[in-house]
Amino acid sequence: MPDFLAQILGLFQKEDPSINLFNARTRSEEKFIPLAENKVSMYHCGPTVYDDSHIGNLRSYVFADILRRTMEWNGYKVTQVVNITDVGHLGSDSDEGEDKMTKAVKRLGKPLTLESMREVGTIYFEKFQKDLEEMNIETPQYFPRASDYIEEMVQLIKKLESRGYAYKISDGVYFDTSAFGRYGALPGSAPGGLHRVGENREKRNPRDFALWKFNQDLGWQSPWGKGFPGWHIECSAMGMKILGETFDIHTGGSDLAPIHHNNEIAQSEAATGKPFARYWLHHAFLNMGGEKMAKSAGQFLRLSELVDKGYSPMDLRYLFLNAHYRTPIDFSIKSLNSAKEARRRLAQNIYELPNGGVPNKEWLTRFEKNINNDLAIPSALATLHEMLASSLSPADKRATTEKMDKVLGLRLMENPDADIPEEIIALAKKAESARKKKDYTTSDTLRKEIENKGYSIGNTSEGPKIRLL
Repeated sequence: MPDFLAQILGLFQKEDPSINLFNARTRSEEKFIPLAENKVSMYHCGPTVYDDSHIGNLRSYVFADILRRTMEWNGYKVTQVVNITDVGHLGSDSDEGEDKMTKAVKRLGKPLTLESMREVGTIYFEKFQKDLEEMNIETPQYFPRASDYIEEMVQLIKKLESRGYAYKISDGVYFDTSAFGRYGALPGSAPGGLHRVGENREKRNPRDFALWKFNQDLGWQSPWGKGFPGWHIECSAMGMKILGETFDIHTGGSDLAPIHHNNEIAQSEAATGKPFARYWLHHAFLNMGGEKMAKSAGQFLRLSELVDKGYSPMDLRYLFLNAHYRTPIDFSIKSLNSAKEARRRLAQNIYELPNGGVPNKEWLTRFEKNINNDLAIPSALATLHEMLASSLSPADKRATTEKMDKVLGLRLMENPDADIPEEIIALAKKAESARKKKDYTTSDTLRKEIENKGYSIGNTSEGPKIRLL
Protein backbone atom coordinates (compact mmCIF):
# COMPACT_ATOMS: atom_id res chain seq x y z
CA MET A 1 0.00 0.00 0.00
CA PRO A 2 1.45 3.42 -0.90
CA ASP A 3 2.58 5.49 2.09
CA PHE A 4 0.20 8.34 1.34
CA LEU A 5 -2.80 5.94 1.25
CA ALA A 6 -1.81 4.43 4.57
CA GLN A 7 -1.64 7.93 6.05
CA ILE A 8 -5.11 8.78 4.73
CA LEU A 9 -6.61 5.58 6.15
CA GLY A 10 -4.90 6.32 9.45
CA LEU A 11 -6.91 9.51 9.76
CA PHE A 12 -10.08 7.43 10.01
CA GLN A 13 -8.70 4.87 12.44
CA LYS A 14 -8.96 5.65 16.10
CA GLU A 15 -7.64 3.49 18.89
CA ASP A 16 -10.20 2.12 21.30
CA PRO A 17 -10.58 4.89 23.92
CA SER A 18 -12.20 2.53 26.43
CA ILE A 19 -11.88 3.18 30.15
CA ASN A 20 -10.69 0.33 32.34
CA LEU A 21 -11.51 0.35 36.06
CA PHE A 22 -10.64 -2.01 38.91
CA ASN A 23 -13.99 -3.32 40.10
CA ALA A 24 -13.77 -4.40 43.75
CA ARG A 25 -16.81 -6.62 43.35
CA THR A 26 -15.16 -8.81 40.71
CA ARG A 27 -11.64 -8.09 42.03
CA SER A 28 -10.48 -7.43 38.50
CA GLU A 29 -9.90 -4.65 36.00
CA GLU A 30 -12.83 -4.31 33.62
CA LYS A 31 -13.77 -2.26 30.60
CA PHE A 32 -16.29 0.37 31.69
CA ILE A 33 -19.62 0.01 29.93
CA PRO A 34 -22.28 2.50 31.10
CA LEU A 35 -25.93 1.63 31.64
CA ALA A 36 -27.00 4.46 29.34
CA GLU A 37 -25.10 5.59 26.27
CA ASN A 38 -22.92 8.65 26.87
CA LYS A 39 -24.10 8.94 30.49
CA VAL A 40 -22.51 7.96 33.81
CA SER A 41 -24.22 7.81 37.22
CA MET A 42 -21.95 7.89 40.27
CA TYR A 43 -22.53 7.75 44.03
CA HIS A 44 -19.80 8.66 46.50
CA CYS A 45 -20.03 8.05 50.24
CA GLY A 46 -19.93 11.52 51.75
CA PRO A 47 -19.03 12.87 55.19
CA THR A 48 -20.80 12.57 58.51
CA VAL A 49 -21.07 16.27 59.30
CA TYR A 50 -20.36 16.18 63.02
CA ASP A 51 -16.96 17.88 62.77
CA ASP A 52 -14.56 19.41 60.25
CA SER A 53 -13.32 17.18 57.45
CA HIS A 54 -9.63 16.29 57.57
CA ILE A 55 -7.22 15.97 54.67
CA GLY A 56 -7.57 12.18 54.69
CA ASN A 57 -11.28 12.64 53.96
CA LEU A 58 -10.39 15.01 51.13
CA ARG A 59 -8.42 12.31 49.34
CA SER A 60 -11.73 10.52 48.81
CA TYR A 61 -13.28 13.49 47.03
CA VAL A 62 -10.20 14.32 44.95
CA PHE A 63 -10.33 10.69 43.76
CA ALA A 64 -14.04 11.03 42.94
CA ASP A 65 -13.31 14.31 41.17
CA ILE A 66 -10.59 12.75 39.01
CA LEU A 67 -12.99 9.94 38.12
CA ARG A 68 -15.65 12.46 37.11
CA ARG A 69 -13.19 14.57 35.08
CA THR A 70 -11.92 11.43 33.31
CA MET A 71 -15.46 10.49 32.36
CA GLU A 72 -16.12 14.01 31.11
CA TRP A 73 -12.85 13.94 29.12
CA ASN A 74 -14.23 10.85 27.36
CA GLY A 75 -17.45 12.65 26.45
CA TYR A 76 -19.77 11.30 29.13
CA LYS A 77 -22.43 13.39 30.84
CA VAL A 78 -21.96 12.67 34.55
CA THR A 79 -24.59 12.67 37.28
CA GLN A 80 -22.79 12.71 40.60
CA VAL A 81 -24.13 12.24 44.13
CA VAL A 82 -22.20 12.87 47.37
CA ASN A 83 -24.42 12.11 50.35
CA ILE A 84 -24.36 14.06 53.61
CA THR A 85 -24.88 11.96 56.75
CA ASP A 86 -26.49 14.17 59.37
CA VAL A 87 -28.16 11.44 61.43
CA GLY A 88 -27.83 7.74 62.23
CA HIS A 89 -24.06 7.19 62.14
CA LEU A 90 -23.26 5.48 65.44
CA GLY A 91 -19.88 5.48 67.14
CA SER A 92 -18.98 1.97 65.95
CA ASP A 93 -19.85 -0.60 63.31
CA SER A 94 -21.38 -2.81 66.01
CA ASP A 95 -24.61 -0.74 65.91
CA GLU A 96 -23.85 0.43 69.42
CA GLY A 97 -22.75 3.72 70.94
CA GLU A 98 -24.03 7.25 70.60
CA ASP A 99 -25.02 8.84 67.32
CA LYS A 100 -22.14 11.05 66.12
CA MET A 101 -24.45 13.97 65.38
CA THR A 102 -25.91 13.76 68.89
CA LYS A 103 -22.41 13.96 70.32
CA ALA A 104 -21.70 17.02 68.18
CA VAL A 105 -24.86 18.76 69.42
CA LYS A 106 -23.77 18.17 73.03
CA ARG A 107 -20.20 19.26 72.28
CA LEU A 108 -21.44 22.58 70.92
CA GLY A 109 -23.72 23.12 73.91
CA LYS A 110 -26.99 23.13 71.96
CA PRO A 111 -30.34 21.67 73.06
CA LEU A 112 -30.79 18.03 72.09
CA THR A 113 -33.41 18.41 69.36
CA LEU A 114 -33.74 17.44 65.71
CA GLU A 115 -33.54 21.15 64.89
CA SER A 116 -30.18 21.43 66.66
CA MET A 117 -28.87 18.37 64.82
CA ARG A 118 -29.90 19.98 61.53
CA GLU A 119 -28.22 23.24 62.52
CA VAL A 120 -24.95 21.53 63.50
CA GLY A 121 -25.02 19.49 60.32
CA THR A 122 -25.42 22.66 58.27
CA ILE A 123 -22.40 24.26 59.94
CA TYR A 124 -20.07 21.40 59.02
CA PHE A 125 -21.69 20.79 55.63
CA GLU A 126 -20.91 24.37 54.62
CA LYS A 127 -17.30 23.96 55.81
CA PHE A 128 -17.06 20.76 53.78
CA GLN A 129 -18.30 22.59 50.68
CA LYS A 130 -15.65 25.28 51.21
CA ASP A 131 -12.93 22.61 51.39
CA LEU A 132 -14.16 21.08 48.12
CA GLU A 133 -14.08 24.47 46.43
CA GLU A 134 -10.55 25.19 47.64
CA MET A 135 -9.39 21.76 46.43
CA ASN A 136 -10.84 22.58 42.97
CA ILE A 137 -13.28 19.68 43.17
CA GLU A 138 -16.18 20.01 40.74
CA THR A 139 -19.49 20.47 42.54
CA PRO A 140 -21.69 17.33 42.44
CA GLN A 141 -25.20 17.76 41.09
CA TYR A 142 -26.62 16.32 44.32
CA PHE A 143 -25.74 16.65 48.01
CA PRO A 144 -28.64 14.71 49.60
CA ARG A 145 -28.91 15.02 53.37
CA ALA A 146 -30.02 11.89 55.20
CA SER A 147 -32.51 13.80 57.36
CA ASP A 148 -34.42 14.78 54.18
CA TYR A 149 -34.95 11.16 53.11
CA ILE A 150 -36.44 9.54 56.23
CA GLU A 151 -39.67 8.55 54.43
CA GLU A 152 -37.69 6.85 51.63
CA MET A 153 -35.73 4.90 54.24
CA VAL A 154 -38.89 3.83 56.05
CA GLN A 155 -40.43 2.61 52.78
CA LEU A 156 -37.27 0.67 51.92
CA ILE A 157 -37.25 -1.03 55.33
CA LYS A 158 -40.95 -1.91 54.94
CA LYS A 159 -40.14 -3.50 51.59
CA LEU A 160 -37.34 -5.57 53.16
CA GLU A 161 -39.67 -6.61 55.97
CA SER A 162 -42.38 -7.72 53.52
CA ARG A 163 -39.81 -9.84 51.67
CA GLY A 164 -38.60 -11.58 54.81
CA TYR A 165 -35.25 -9.81 55.16
CA ALA A 166 -35.97 -7.68 58.24
CA TYR A 167 -36.94 -8.51 61.82
CA LYS A 168 -37.59 -6.53 64.98
CA ILE A 169 -35.90 -6.93 68.37
CA SER A 170 -35.87 -4.77 71.51
CA ASP A 171 -33.48 -2.09 70.28
CA GLY A 172 -34.45 -1.84 66.62
CA VAL A 173 -35.12 -3.45 63.25
CA TYR A 174 -32.33 -5.55 61.73
CA PHE A 175 -31.41 -7.02 58.36
CA ASP A 176 -31.22 -10.81 58.34
CA THR A 177 -27.96 -11.54 56.49
CA SER A 178 -28.62 -15.30 56.52
CA ALA A 179 -31.65 -14.69 54.30
CA PHE A 180 -29.47 -13.04 51.65
CA GLY A 181 -27.29 -15.74 50.15
CA ARG A 182 -24.86 -13.33 48.45
CA TYR A 183 -23.92 -11.40 51.59
CA GLY A 184 -20.25 -10.38 51.59
CA ALA A 185 -19.65 -9.55 47.93
CA LEU A 186 -16.73 -7.21 48.59
CA PRO A 187 -13.21 -7.87 49.98
CA GLY A 188 -12.65 -8.35 53.70
CA SER A 189 -15.94 -10.15 54.17
CA ALA A 190 -14.89 -13.71 54.90
CA PRO A 191 -17.01 -15.47 57.56
CA GLY A 192 -15.99 -14.26 60.99
CA GLY A 193 -13.90 -11.50 59.43
CA LEU A 194 -14.22 -7.75 59.08
CA HIS A 195 -17.92 -7.88 58.30
CA ARG A 196 -18.68 -8.94 61.87
CA VAL A 197 -20.76 -6.11 63.34
CA GLY A 198 -20.98 -6.92 67.00
CA GLU A 199 -22.48 -9.34 69.48
CA ASN A 200 -26.13 -8.87 70.40
CA ARG A 201 -27.81 -11.96 71.86
CA GLU A 202 -31.15 -11.01 70.30
CA LYS A 203 -29.77 -10.87 66.76
CA ARG A 204 -30.15 -13.95 64.61
CA ASN A 205 -26.58 -13.62 63.32
CA PRO A 206 -23.58 -11.58 64.50
CA ARG A 207 -23.39 -10.05 61.00
CA ASP A 208 -26.95 -8.70 61.07
CA PHE A 209 -27.05 -4.90 61.03
CA ALA A 210 -29.50 -2.22 62.09
CA LEU A 211 -32.01 -0.78 59.66
CA TRP A 212 -33.77 1.29 62.34
CA LYS A 213 -32.68 2.03 65.92
CA PHE A 214 -35.23 2.91 68.61
CA ASN A 215 -34.91 6.13 70.61
CA GLN A 216 -37.86 7.36 72.65
CA ASP A 217 -36.29 10.74 73.38
CA LEU A 218 -35.23 11.91 69.94
CA GLY A 219 -36.00 10.82 66.40
CA TRP A 220 -38.76 10.20 63.88
CA GLN A 221 -41.92 8.13 64.12
CA SER A 222 -41.98 4.87 62.16
CA PRO A 223 -44.19 1.75 61.90
CA TRP A 224 -41.82 0.05 64.38
CA GLY A 225 -41.32 2.86 66.88
CA LYS A 226 -39.66 6.24 67.32
CA GLY A 227 -35.98 6.44 66.44
CA PHE A 228 -33.36 6.82 63.72
CA PRO A 229 -32.47 5.06 60.48
CA GLY A 230 -29.36 2.89 60.42
CA TRP A 231 -26.35 4.43 58.71
CA HIS A 232 -26.27 1.84 55.92
CA ILE A 233 -29.92 2.16 54.86
CA GLU A 234 -29.39 5.86 54.24
CA CYS A 235 -27.04 5.38 51.29
CA SER A 236 -29.28 2.78 49.67
CA ALA A 237 -32.38 4.94 49.97
CA MET A 238 -30.73 8.13 48.72
CA GLY A 239 -28.77 6.42 45.95
CA MET A 240 -31.82 4.64 44.53
CA LYS A 241 -34.09 7.68 44.89
CA ILE A 242 -31.76 9.91 42.86
CA LEU A 243 -29.94 7.52 40.49
CA GLY A 244 -32.34 4.59 40.22
CA GLU A 245 -32.33 1.02 41.53
CA THR A 246 -29.16 0.28 39.53
CA PHE A 247 -26.48 2.83 38.71
CA ASP A 248 -22.99 2.78 37.25
CA ILE A 249 -20.33 3.50 39.90
CA HIS A 250 -20.11 3.57 43.70
CA THR A 251 -16.93 4.80 45.41
CA GLY A 252 -15.53 5.25 48.89
CA GLY A 253 -12.57 4.48 51.11
CA SER A 254 -11.26 0.93 51.36
CA ASP A 255 -12.40 0.85 55.00
CA LEU A 256 -16.03 1.05 53.85
CA ALA A 257 -15.94 -2.09 51.71
CA PRO A 258 -16.11 -4.85 54.36
CA ILE A 259 -19.12 -3.57 56.32
CA HIS A 260 -20.84 -0.44 55.02
CA HIS A 261 -20.70 -1.27 51.32
CA ASN A 262 -21.46 -4.96 51.81
CA ASN A 263 -24.51 -3.92 53.82
CA GLU A 264 -25.58 -1.48 51.11
CA ILE A 265 -25.36 -4.22 48.50
CA ALA A 266 -27.29 -6.72 50.62
CA GLN A 267 -30.22 -4.49 51.57
CA SER A 268 -30.51 -2.84 48.15
CA GLU A 269 -30.41 -6.05 46.11
CA ALA A 270 -32.65 -7.88 48.57
CA ALA A 271 -35.24 -5.12 48.10
CA THR A 272 -35.09 -4.85 44.31
CA GLY A 273 -33.69 -8.13 43.02
CA LYS A 274 -31.38 -6.06 40.82
CA PRO A 275 -27.66 -5.16 40.97
CA PHE A 276 -27.15 -2.01 43.06
CA ALA A 277 -23.97 -0.47 41.63
CA ARG A 278 -22.18 -2.14 38.72
CA TYR A 279 -18.65 -0.93 39.51
CA TRP A 280 -17.25 -0.52 43.03
CA LEU A 281 -14.09 1.58 43.38
CA HIS A 282 -12.18 2.09 46.64
CA HIS A 283 -9.26 4.37 47.41
CA ALA A 284 -6.50 3.61 49.91
CA PHE A 285 -5.85 5.51 53.12
CA LEU A 286 -3.90 8.66 53.76
CA ASN A 287 -1.65 7.64 56.65
CA MET A 288 0.15 9.83 59.17
CA GLY A 289 2.84 8.36 61.40
CA GLY A 290 2.09 4.92 59.98
CA GLU A 291 -1.57 5.04 61.01
CA LYS A 292 -4.75 5.87 59.09
CA MET A 293 -5.67 9.52 59.52
CA ALA A 294 -8.90 9.60 61.51
CA LYS A 295 -10.87 12.04 63.66
CA SER A 296 -11.81 9.26 66.07
CA ALA A 297 -8.13 8.68 66.84
CA GLY A 298 -7.43 12.40 67.22
CA GLN A 299 -4.74 12.16 64.54
CA PHE A 300 -5.68 14.43 61.68
CA LEU A 301 -5.07 17.74 59.94
CA ARG A 302 -7.61 20.16 58.53
CA LEU A 303 -7.07 21.84 55.18
CA SER A 304 -7.33 25.23 56.90
CA GLU A 305 -4.38 24.34 59.12
CA LEU A 306 -2.19 23.70 56.07
CA VAL A 307 -3.34 26.93 54.43
CA ASP A 308 -2.47 28.83 57.61
CA LYS A 309 1.05 27.36 57.38
CA GLY A 310 1.47 28.79 53.86
CA TYR A 311 0.50 25.79 51.72
CA SER A 312 -1.90 26.00 48.79
CA PRO A 313 -4.72 23.45 48.55
CA MET A 314 -3.21 22.66 45.14
CA ASP A 315 -0.02 21.48 46.89
CA LEU A 316 -2.10 18.86 48.68
CA ARG A 317 -3.93 17.94 45.49
CA TYR A 318 -0.59 17.49 43.72
CA LEU A 319 0.57 15.22 46.56
CA PHE A 320 -2.56 13.09 46.16
CA LEU A 321 -2.17 12.83 42.37
CA ASN A 322 1.38 11.52 42.64
CA ALA A 323 0.06 8.23 44.04
CA HIS A 324 -2.39 5.87 42.37
CA TYR A 325 -5.75 5.94 44.12
CA ARG A 326 -5.37 2.31 45.28
CA THR A 327 -1.95 3.03 46.83
CA PRO A 328 -1.70 4.32 50.43
CA ILE A 329 -0.02 7.70 50.96
CA ASP A 330 2.25 8.34 53.93
CA PHE A 331 1.64 12.00 54.69
CA SER A 332 4.31 14.18 56.27
CA ILE A 333 5.26 17.84 56.11
CA LYS A 334 8.38 16.74 54.25
CA SER A 335 6.31 15.03 51.54
CA LEU A 336 4.00 18.04 51.34
CA ASN A 337 6.99 20.36 50.98
CA SER A 338 8.27 18.26 48.10
CA ALA A 339 4.85 18.40 46.43
CA LYS A 340 4.67 22.14 47.01
CA GLU A 341 8.03 22.81 45.37
CA ALA A 342 7.36 20.49 42.43
CA ARG A 343 3.90 21.89 41.71
CA ARG A 344 4.91 25.54 41.96
CA ARG A 345 7.96 25.04 39.79
CA LEU A 346 5.73 23.32 37.24
CA ALA A 347 3.17 26.13 37.41
CA GLN A 348 5.85 28.79 36.98
CA ASN A 349 7.29 27.07 33.91
CA ILE A 350 3.84 26.83 32.35
CA TYR A 351 2.84 30.39 33.21
CA GLU A 352 5.83 31.74 31.29
CA LEU A 353 4.83 29.92 28.10
CA PRO A 354 3.21 32.05 25.38
CA ASN A 355 -0.42 31.81 24.27
CA GLY A 356 -1.61 31.09 20.76
CA GLY A 357 -0.70 27.40 20.45
CA VAL A 358 -2.65 24.31 19.47
CA PRO A 359 -3.10 21.21 21.70
CA ASN A 360 -0.90 18.40 20.43
CA LYS A 361 -2.95 15.28 19.58
CA GLU A 362 -0.08 12.82 20.02
CA TRP A 363 0.67 13.94 23.58
CA LEU A 364 -3.04 14.10 24.44
CA THR A 365 -3.47 10.53 23.21
CA ARG A 366 -0.65 9.37 25.49
CA PHE A 367 -2.22 11.27 28.37
CA GLU A 368 -5.64 9.73 27.65
CA LYS A 369 -4.22 6.20 27.66
CA ASN A 370 -2.96 6.80 31.18
CA ILE A 371 -6.11 8.30 32.66
CA ASN A 372 -8.24 5.59 31.02
CA ASN A 373 -6.02 2.88 32.51
CA ASP A 374 -7.73 2.70 35.91
CA LEU A 375 -6.98 6.39 36.53
CA ALA A 376 -3.18 6.07 36.29
CA ILE A 377 -2.73 9.73 37.21
CA PRO A 378 0.95 9.46 38.28
CA SER A 379 1.70 8.22 34.75
CA ALA A 380 -0.44 11.02 33.31
CA LEU A 381 1.58 13.56 35.30
CA ALA A 382 4.79 11.99 34.00
CA THR A 383 3.44 12.41 30.46
CA LEU A 384 2.81 16.09 31.16
CA HIS A 385 6.41 16.55 32.34
CA GLU A 386 7.76 14.66 29.31
CA MET A 387 5.71 16.86 26.99
CA LEU A 388 7.04 20.03 28.62
CA ALA A 389 10.62 18.77 28.17
CA SER A 390 10.03 17.85 24.50
CA SER A 391 10.78 19.82 21.33
CA LEU A 392 7.14 20.89 21.01
CA SER A 393 6.78 24.62 20.50
CA PRO A 394 6.30 26.66 23.71
CA ALA A 395 2.85 27.87 22.65
CA ASP A 396 1.68 24.32 21.84
CA LYS A 397 3.04 23.14 25.19
CA ARG A 398 0.84 25.68 26.95
CA ALA A 399 -2.25 24.74 24.94
CA THR A 400 -1.64 21.02 25.54
CA THR A 401 -1.15 21.56 29.26
CA GLU A 402 -4.40 23.49 29.46
CA LYS A 403 -6.26 20.47 28.04
CA MET A 404 -4.53 18.03 30.40
CA ASP A 405 -5.34 20.20 33.41
CA LYS A 406 -9.03 19.71 32.68
CA VAL A 407 -8.50 16.29 34.27
CA LEU A 408 -5.71 17.05 36.74
CA GLY A 409 -7.49 20.10 38.15
CA LEU A 410 -4.25 21.65 39.45
CA ARG A 411 -5.04 25.17 38.24
CA LEU A 412 -1.81 25.12 36.25
CA MET A 413 -2.84 28.04 34.06
CA GLU A 414 -3.25 30.45 36.97
CA ASN A 415 -0.64 32.98 38.06
CA PRO A 416 1.66 31.11 40.46
CA ASP A 417 2.71 34.41 42.06
CA ALA A 418 -0.49 34.22 44.08
CA ASP A 419 1.11 31.39 46.08
CA ILE A 420 4.35 33.24 46.80
CA PRO A 421 4.53 34.36 50.46
CA GLU A 422 3.99 38.07 51.07
CA GLU A 423 7.35 38.20 52.85
CA ILE A 424 9.16 37.11 49.66
CA ILE A 425 7.20 39.56 47.50
CA ALA A 426 8.07 42.42 49.90
CA LEU A 427 11.79 41.52 49.83
CA ALA A 428 11.72 41.34 46.01
CA LYS A 429 10.17 44.80 45.79
CA LYS A 430 12.87 46.22 48.07
CA ALA A 431 15.58 44.52 46.01
CA GLU A 432 14.18 45.95 42.78
CA SER A 433 13.88 49.41 44.31
CA ALA A 434 17.51 49.28 45.47
CA ARG A 435 18.63 48.11 42.02
CA LYS A 436 16.85 51.04 40.34
CA LYS A 437 18.65 53.38 42.71
CA LYS A 438 21.90 51.62 41.73
CA ASP A 439 22.34 50.49 45.35
CA TYR A 440 23.65 47.14 44.16
CA THR A 441 25.06 46.14 47.56
CA THR A 442 21.62 46.30 49.18
CA SER A 443 19.99 44.71 46.14
CA ASP A 444 22.42 41.78 46.18
CA THR A 445 21.99 41.32 49.94
CA LEU A 446 18.21 41.16 49.59
CA ARG A 447 18.46 38.76 46.65
CA LYS A 448 20.70 36.51 48.75
CA GLU A 449 18.15 36.60 51.57
CA ILE A 450 15.42 35.62 49.08
CA GLU A 451 17.57 32.71 47.82
CA ASN A 452 18.12 31.50 51.38
CA LYS A 453 14.35 31.25 51.67
CA GLY A 454 14.11 29.06 48.56
CA TYR A 455 13.31 31.61 45.84
CA SER A 456 15.17 33.61 43.21
CA ILE A 457 14.51 36.72 41.12
CA GLY A 458 14.79 36.37 37.38
CA ASN A 459 14.85 39.28 34.95
CA THR A 460 12.30 39.07 32.09
CA SER A 461 11.01 41.44 29.42
CA GLU A 462 8.05 42.10 31.74
CA GLY A 463 10.28 42.86 34.71
CA PRO A 464 11.56 40.82 37.66
CA LYS A 465 9.91 37.43 38.22
CA ILE A 466 10.07 35.46 41.47
CA ARG A 467 10.77 31.77 41.03
CA LEU A 468 11.29 28.74 43.24
CA LEU A 469 14.88 27.54 43.31
